[in-house]
Amino acid sequence: MDKRIVSSEESAEDIFEKSIRPEVLDEYVGQTEIKENLRVFIKAAKMRNEPLDHVLLYGPPGLGKTTLAHIIANELGSTLRTASGPSIEKSGDLAAILSNLEPGDVLFIDEIHRMPSYIEEILYPAMEDFEIDLVIGGGEGKSKSIKINLPPFTLVGATTRSGDLSSPLRDRFGIVAKLEYYSFEELRDIVKRSGKVFDINVNDDAAMEIAKRSRKTPRVANRLFRRVRDFALVEGTGEIDLDITKRALKRLKVDESGLDNIDREYLTSLIEKFNGGPVGVETIATSIGEEVTTVEDVVEPYLLQEGFIKRTRSGRVATEKAYKSLGYSYNIGFFKED
Repeated sequence: MDKRIVSSEESAEDIFEKSIRPEVLDEYVGQTEIKENLRVFIKAAKMRNEPLDHVLLYGPPGLGKTTLAHIIANELGSTLRTASGPSIEKSGDLAAILSNLEPGDVLFIDEIHRMPSYIEEILYPAMEDFEIDLVIGGGEGKSKSIKINLPPFTLVGATTRSGDLSSPLRDRFGIVAKLEYYSFEELRDIVKRSGKVFDINVNDDAAMEIAKRSRKTPRVANRLFRRVRDFALVEGTGEIDLDITKRALKRLKVDESGLDNIDREYLTSLIEKFNGGPVGVETIATSIGEEVTTVEDVVEPYLLQEGFIKRTRSGRVATEKAYKSLGYSYNIGFFKED
């Protein structure tokens, strides 16, 4: 049995994600256009013996931005260094990260939109000229500016909010790619692949059932796969078939539309407390006890994509589909469109 020594900061979900993460473009399911374009850009960079242009990946959570960053590094034959936007609070933090890079390294900054603006200004010359200017010392007449040369590297930035990036930072990325939601067939293939990685049989009907309830998101599909696998091992035959899948998903309270508890709380609050809207997102978030960023980044994208809610100038509005999915009668014309 393979026994790992796991750091206290590494969760079971982190270990699972690493276990099933594809390592090369050929293993990556979905995002076909982005994948094929990256294949060309990476091959061209290697032919010229140059670092790959800086890459910005954006889209809703769970679509594979981190996985693509790992694949880019693997395809380049480079080392991946990782950082998170919120953790870079001082210029010295970024300087330490950049000065430790080796030639050809790939630096992945997740949630890059959450970096402070004064940190961005240090990043500009690093991205363009592979150098940074730092002011050291303190007090009048005692500080001085020093220039640090950096090895050529590729920055891969990931964000769920591309609109929050400043224009100067966004313009310095030579490759910008928006990740789209996945089809049911792609998610089915992802679930089947996860089954093979963990040596558990997942039949086609079961894989498709998980796919249809996965909010068009690979991360959700793999999370549901993990839980269904548990039920299959404890209450089933050890294989994932349609019957155990439906029973498990019912126990997990994930309905046929992929709505989970927080989605239903959101829609129920919108309908019952605010008469279907329009109402502001801050008010909805408060009413269900969630952070506004969680509602905007995790809950609403899928509800909007699937037509459960609409955004108007006055706020969020529940649609007829939302009413019917929760068993409410729908009064046509209960709100006035902006």
